[in-house]
Amino acid sequence: MDFQLDDDLREVADLAAKIFADRCDSAHLRTVEQTQGGFDRDLWRLLADSGLLGLTLSEEHGGAGLGAGALLALLEQQGRRTAPVPLWAVITCGAEPLAGHGTPEQQARWLPGLLDGTTPVTGHFEVAADGTLPLHGRPDGDGWVLSGVLDLVVAAPVAAAVVLPFATPDGPRVAVLATDRLRVEAVRATDNCSAGSLDAGGVRVGAEDLLAVDGATIIDRTRTRARVALAALATGVGAEAVAMTAAYTSRRLQFDRPLSTNQAVALRAADAHLDAERVRLTALKAAWHLDRGEHAEARAASLVAKWWTATGGLRAVHATQHLHGGIGADLDYPIHRYFLWGRQLAFTLGSAGAVETELGDLLADLTPIGAPA
Repeated sequence: MDFQLDDDLREVADLAAKIFADRCDSAHLRTVEQTQGGFDRDLWRLLADSGLLGLTLSEEHGGAGLGAGALLALLEQQGRRTAPVPLWAVITCGAEPLAGHGTPEQQARWLPGLLDGTTPVTGHFEVAADGTLPLHGRPDGDGWVLSGVLDLVVAAPVAAAVVLPFATPDGPRVAVLATDRLRVEAVRATDNCSAGSLDAGGVRVGAEDLLAVDGATIIDRTRTRARVALAALATGVGAEAVAMTAAYTSRRLQFDRPLSTNQAVALRAADAHLDAERVRLTALKAAWHLDRGEHAEARAASLVAKWWTATGGLRAVHATQHLHGGIGADLDYPIHRYFLWGRQLAFTLGSAGAVETELGDLLADLTPIGAPA
């Protein structure tokens, strides 16, 4: 396995790092959280103009075709700046299902506006611990009538459409629905980014709304890619939180010596660094399998990466918040934002326990450790 970034991916990472660094100082982030509903629309347009929204889509659909490695390079840089834009949800739960499994009519309607930043399309692929879907479809002629409420859909208040799976008596289906057909109410998420509850009760889904591939396949592949995306964000969040903590504890004096010289501080910071690196390495392995088209291996690796996000990633942000002492609770100081993002990422698409259960179900089919590749 070669996890080194090639020239194209280094350019993606450098471009993303510059854009996020220029746009995401603490004062601006606070303004976006308090007055813009947690969505930086100007930054979103800038990302679109830079071609970063379509990195993973094929050239046929207007993208760059750079694959999952590019997704990691982009999202790690976003996590480092806690940039308030819904990249992971739009790319992995909106754009990729549409490009990979949508009908030509759906792709023509939604992908151009998604890529130029004018009409974001998000998606929601959370499932219950027992694998059931929160939305249900009752047969109605040649379509279905939906029932159910989604408590938190990333970017729902700012999206033009949302890609949604729902259960039917014949198995799961996936549809793309304009948000003006649904009842959306803005809610406040842990990370203060744009999110909303979504009531789909009574909405009729016709054949023209359904994606062209069976729902189970779309759900499985979308959740795999989304887990990798969340781990990439957690990599950036954890790495930057550790770097900020190292800088703070090195200049903060206690009893006339830097706080970082206390062994308990140094060891806890070192453990946080190792946890952030574990998230990074497991995410890279999952992306590597995705780009080789090895879906079964990618699925298992994405669960491992998500488990580390929910355990090691969470430990890292708890440690960095703690090592900042009282200033960590000051909302004018940025470390609290990394703590909140780390918690949001840890529990999105399943807690550690839920991921363990899903991973355990795969064990019988996984290649044994140490077996030839």
